[in-house]
Amino acid sequence: MTTVTPGEPGTGPARLRRARFAIAAVFCAHGAVTGSFATRIPWIQEHAQIGAGTLGLALAFPALGAALAMPLAGRVNHRFGARAALRGLLSLWTLSLVLPGLAPNPVTLCCALFAYGAAAGMSDVAMNALGVETENRLGRSIMSSLHGMWSVGALLGSAAGTVAAHTGTDARVHHLIAALALTAAGLVAARGVLDLRSEPGQEAPPRFARPPKAAVLIGAVGFCAVFAEGASLDWSAVFLRDVLDTGAGTAAASTTAFALTMAVARLAGDRAVDRFGAVRTVRAGGVLATAGGLLVVTVRQPAAVMAGFGMIGLGIAVVVPLAFAAAARSGPAPAQAIAGVATITYTSGLIAPSAIGAVADATSLVVSFGLVTLLACALVAGAAVLRPKAGPSGGAQAANRDEPAAIRP
Repeated sequence: MTTVTPGEPGTGPARLRRARFAIAAVFCAHGAVTGSFATRIPWIQEHAQIGAGTLGLALAFPALGAALAMPLAGRVNHRFGARAALRGLLSLWTLSLVLPGLAPNPVTLCCALFAYGAAAGMSDVAMNALGVETENRLGRSIMSSLHGMWSVGALLGSAAGTVAAHTGTDARVHHLIAALALTAAGLVAARGVLDLRSEPGQEAPPRFARPPKAAVLIGAVGFCAVFAEGASLDWSAVFLRDVLDTGAGTAAASTTAFALTMAVARLAGDRAVDRFGAVRTVRAGGVLATAGGLLVVTVRQPAAVMAGFGMIGLGIAVVVPLAFAAAARSGPAPAQAIAGVATITYTSGLIAPSAIGAVADATSLVVSFGLVTLLACALVAGAAVLRPKAGPSGGAQAANRDEPAAIRP
C-alpha cells in the first residue's frame, strides 16, 4: 500500500485535479522525447554509417534496456517516494535524448540506445504507477487520456523534429536543445504530482512477478499492437526515404502523421469504448490498421503511404490501454497480470525494430510492413480476449464493458 506524504491534501478534489493535470504534463514530456528521437533516426543512421539490418539491431537496444531496468523503478519509488523518484527518472530520460546522436559507430550507438531505453523504461513505470494511483483516488478513468497526452507529446516532438530535419539542422544540436527544454518542463510538471510513499515497514517490491495464465492471451493482443506501433514509429521515415525516395522533411513528416492519429484516437478512446465496448472497438481498430498497412505496402504515392501510417496509428491506439485494463480484471492479482502484459508488450518492442530490419535486409521494407499488416489483422481475431469478466459496475470498469454503456457526464 501507499500513503500520501503527511501534510499534503492528497484526497481533496482540487488537489486531485491538480495532480491529474500534473501527471498528464509528465506523460506529454515523456512522449516528446520519443517523438524527437524518432524523426531523426535517418540522420543517426547516416552519422553512424550503418545499413538497415544494423539499424534494426541497434533499435532493439532501447527495449532491451527498458525491459532490464523496469524492475528497478519500483525499488526507487519505495526508497525515495513517488514524486522524487519521478523527478530523477524523468530527468534521466529527457537528458538521455542527446546520447544516440553522439554515437559515431554501431557499437557506441547500441550502448547509447541501451542507456536511453533503460531511462525510458524506469520513468515509464514511475509515471504510470502515479497515473493509476491518481485514477484510483479520483474514482474515474483517466489512463486513456494520460496515454493520449503521451501521444500529444510524441506529436509535438516529432513536429519539431520534422522542422529540424527539413532545415538540415544537426541532430546533435536539435537533441541538446530539446533535452534541456524537456528536462525543465518535466521537473516543473512533477512538482504537482501526488507525493506517495510506502507505508513504514513495507517490504520492497519483488524483482519479478509471474503473471497468471489469463494474462498471456491478453498480452498477445498487446504484442501485436506494440509491434505495429514500434515498427511504424521507428521505420516510417526510413520507409519513405528509401522506398519512395522522398526528402528528409517529407520522410520525417510520416512519423508526425502517425503520432497525430495516435494522439487523437487515445484522447477520444474512453468515449469510443463507453459506446461500443472494448471488443468491438479493438476489432474496428484492427480493420482500420490492416487497411492502413495495405496502403503502405501496395501504394507508391507519399501522401497515400503517410495516410496509411496514420490509419495504422488510429487503429492500434487504444489497444494497449484496453489490454492493461483487461489484465487487471483477469484474476485475483491485478498487479501480477499487468506486470505480465507489460513484459509481453516490451518484448514486442524489443523484437519489432530488429525484426523489421532483418526482414528488410533479407527482402525489402515493403515485405517488412507486410508482416506489420498481418499482425494488425490478428487484432481482429484476438479482440475477444479483452472481453471483461462479470464484476461490480462503476468507475473504470464501467468504461470498459463489452456492451455499450451510457457515456459518463
